[in-house]
Amino acid sequence: MEKKITLTVQDMHCSNCAMRLQALEDEVPGILQVDASYQKQRMDVVFNDSLISETGILDAVKIAGYTAIIQ
Repeated sequence: MEKKITLTVQDMHCSNCAMRLQALEDEVPGILQVDASYQKQRMDVVFNDSLISETGILDAVKIAGYTAIIQ
């Protein structure tokens, strides 16, 4: 089932950071869409919860080098 969560990413400081996080939609199975804004330090993630959990998304963000919390 398709779900959406919003994450606060405190260490996203530039447009390259946002682009790196948006690349997760191509790299991580189950992540369908990422909209990241470094100005707001926020990212919206649309995902298939039968393929990846919220914890899995947080782990993928951590592996990318960032720290996130679910809003």
